Amino acid sequence: MKIRIATRKSPLALWQANFVKQQLATIHKDLNVELIPMVTKGDVLLDSPLSKIGGKGLFVKQLEQAILDNIADIAVHSIKDIPAQFPEGLTLATICQRDDVRDALISNQYQSLNDLPQGAIVGTSSLRRQCQLRAQYSHLTIKDLRGNVGTRLTKLDNQEYDAIILASVGLKRLGLQERIKQYIQTDLILPAVGQGAIGIEARSSDDTILKLLAPLDDKNSRICIQAERAMNRALQGGCQVPIACYSQLNHDSLTLNGLVGSIDGSKIIKVTLIGPADQPEALGQQLARELLAKGADKILAEIND
Repeated sequence: MKIRIATRKSPLALWQANFVKQQLATIHKDLNVELIPMVTKGDVLLDSPLSKIGGKGLFVKQLEQAILDNIADIAVHSIKDIPAQFPEGLTLATICQRDDVRDALISNQYQSLNDLPQGAIVGTSSLRRQCQLRAQYSHLTIKDLRGNVGTRLTKLDNQEYDAIILASVGLKRLGLQERIKQYIQTDLILPAVGQGAIGIEARSSDDTILKLLAPLDDKNSRICIQAERAMNRALQGGCQVPIACYSQLNHDSLTLNGLVGSIDGSKIIKVTLIGPADQPEALGQQLARELLAKGADKILAEIND
């Protein structure tokens, strides 16, 4: 039997697709796994901030269409890139075991965020990071930074930025962890929804493919990410909005931290809830309601205008 994986062509996307390929080949000895690399609009439109051109959904739409058109059977994504809603007929079939959720500071001169001087230029394309940085480090100059990991590191090395912030897991997967100067703890910068985990999207009606994928699903990671994505859905969040969320599982209990902030960092609303681990979606929805009640609705309305 054969299974076809739609993937972006960036080195990190190919690493993730090959990881899934190896996992499937190890579990299913007779399975033939083929990669179908594709260039998405998000890979081509590099001159504008993601928030201005449609968000991270630009990285997944063409891969999703390939599944719907039966050009591919599955698509492999970073879960933080997957929009809150799926096209009809597709589902998040698998959530692989989550890796490091933290953001990382990369700099050729400075060892930590606290070391950055007045006016230092920090690069990140994430509104989530931008709002949290501006709230806590108002003396820094935050500038947009697009491109794959290698492109961003080159811009840093060309002295266009004093420091840049990336997800630590991507650097680790590409063998670039020696570039990390500081692992930024989650109480300093809360991660993106689903950060650190790989997701596999498939046709919801394709029982054969879903059975092949089932052994790759990590139950504990799924519980945490279901809660985070439920919060994001309830807030109607996307890449255009500074929303952060991180959940931690402790036996039968789930701790969920959520944040909504204004882009300039002047307003930051944080809520932490603890609830039963067997009701992750309900906990995520409750967290969204509490954020909205504390004023997140006004922040979101201003940003979406």
